[in-house]
Amino acid sequence: MKLLYLTLLGLLLLSYQSAGKKSNEYDDNDFAEFEDDDGEVTVEEDADFPSESEDTPQQQQQQQQSDRVQQDVQDDEDDDDDGTVETDEDEFDHFTDEDEFEGFDRDIHPAKGKSHEVPDLKIAKVPIHLRTNWDSFYLEMLMLAGLGVYFLNFLAGKTKNSKLAQAWLTSHKQLLEDNFTIVGDDGTSKEVTSGTLMKESENIYALWCSGRMCVEGMLVELKLIKRQDLINVMSTMLKPAADQIVVKVSMDPSMEKFCFCIAQKKVAAKMQKDLLDLSQFTEKKNIDKYNIPSSFQLLSEIGEATAMVLDKKVCQALDRFENQIESIHISDQYSGPKNQYDDNQTKMPEVKQTIVFCFNVAGKGKTKTTDMENMKPLMQLVFYVVDKVARVSLSKEGKQKAEKNRQKAEEVFLKSAHAQRQEAAQLRREEKRRAEKERIMNEEDPDKARKWEERQNKQELKRKQAKTKMMKVKGM
Repeated sequence: MKLLYLTLLGLLLLSYQSAGKKSNEYDDNDFAEFEDDDGEVTVEEDADFPSESEDTPQQQQQQQQSDRVQQDVQDDEDDDDDGTVETDEDEFDHFTDEDEFEGFDRDIHPAKGKSHEVPDLKIAKVPIHLRTNWDSFYLEMLMLAGLGVYFLNFLAGKTKNSKLAQAWLTSHKQLLEDNFTIVGDDGTSKEVTSGTLMKESENIYALWCSGRMCVEGMLVELKLIKRQDLINVMSTMLKPAADQIVVKVSMDPSMEKFCFCIAQKKVAAKMQKDLLDLSQFTEKKNIDKYNIPSSFQLLSEIGEATAMVLDKKVCQALDRFENQIESIHISDQYSGPKNQYDDNQTKMPEVKQTIVFCFNVAGKGKTKTTDMENMKPLMQLVFYVVDKVARVSLSKEGKQKAEKNRQKAEEVFLKSAHAQRQEAAQLRREEKRRAEKERIMNEEDPDKARKWEERQNKQELKRKQAKTKMMKVKGM
């Protein structure tokens, strides 16, 4: 088998070599006859080869296929050309829309039917927000300056009031500790504290003292000028005011029953109008028999109690500190100012045995720390008057007069309360009657309305007859 395969392979090689030699011979000698003597090639017509004008059927078929392909390509190009609408406008023609863009590139692409002239557009000058012209911000600068002044005044006024309060406490602390067991207890802790000046506001300070014979307690209030408030400072320049020290002493219930007040004339008139005890129990008295300045006004209930209080030492203090002592109010019926908002008060107000001192600090608002230290003699006057009132003992006639005045005041109050209750009941009856009348009128029944009117008239007639009988019995 191997020999057979080798024999076949050799025959194939020999046939391939012979075919190659024949093709080379043909290639070299095919056009030899067309060469001239000069070496130029000339083409002669030969019957064996077809001419250029005469194509073979195979070539004609190929030519027809190529023509058909070219025709299809040409048709596709024509279709593409038909889908594209050629116009004179370019891709930026939408900028020439006058509704959207005014005057854009009108020289190059003018709008149809419109003028080629481009209007002269002027761009408005927009001001810059943050300009260097400070005249436009003078209101803001004034406001900032005002706030700065107010803030500085607040700090200065707050600091000055604090210094004045501490100066008063430092100068009076030893005197207070000599007269009271507890001085400056704030009441916030279970253990007793001392030397605490309670700050109620930037211009009001308070000090509580207790632990003295015949005294339940004493409250000292330093009512200083509102120096932290710029508006109040400006008003003080126009109308000067002074710092005040108010001492309120709660006395033991064993104090005698009487009302007394010595105060500056303008202040005395206001106190008698506003305070319930002074308006009910005291009258204006003459001060000629007392050696006190004429600028004071005396309000007294019992003469012998007034004589005991206004002794020689008190009168000398009033004369010496005429401008600093504003009022001294002593009362066993002290209930504070009248309640202007509760007109229907049906219970007697709660009263306490109280002595109230009101002192003005020297300086007329221009107070210094030395002025607060100089108030020490007035605090000594407070303890002297407290001891004096605790020792006051009225005679039998004085006690009867005081008791009679208090009973009379209680009767007046009860009558007023009864009249107020009757008035309130009458208002309730009227309201009830009005509501019932409206209900009957809404029913639209004339017979019911007539009967109701007759019934009301009979009730009114009975009330009038009852009042007439009562008046006759009283007359007999």
